[in-house]
Amino acid sequence: MSPFLVMSLLFGLVFGQTASLCAPSEYTIHVEKRECAYCLAINTTICAGFCMTRDSNGKKLLLKSALSQNVCTYKEMLYRTALIPGCPHHTLPYYSYPVALSCKCGKCNTDYSDCVRDRLRTDYCTKPQKLCNL
Repeated sequence: MSPFLVMSLLFGLVFGQTASLCAPSEYTIHVEKRECAYCLAINTTICAGFCMTRDSNGKKLLLKSALSQNVCTYKEMLYRTALIPGCPHHTLPYYSYPVALSCKCGKCNTDYSDCVRDRLRTDYCTKPQKLCNL
């Protein structure tokens, strides 16, 4: 193996986290309530991308600190609230959603993130759609 290739591999292992492709990404959330007449399509930003992960087959032999399973998660975010149109007076017509300002590779925090890949699909509407660009 050439010295250049060895150095490239070592550099990639040491500084791979800085080369992660984790960044805010445009995303559309579809929100509807049973009582309301419309589905609301909300354009927002979420954290998405690749983060360097290290996991070993010999988990029992290594300290937990040697294992790294990072995900692309929020570094800074804010919440916005949208009004769902066509709701009767007795229904709360508001929906709050996160907006990613910046992202990082780190542990998934279940306080504000869905850390499971399989979740309810929100990329469709069953009612007439209204678009919300906030």
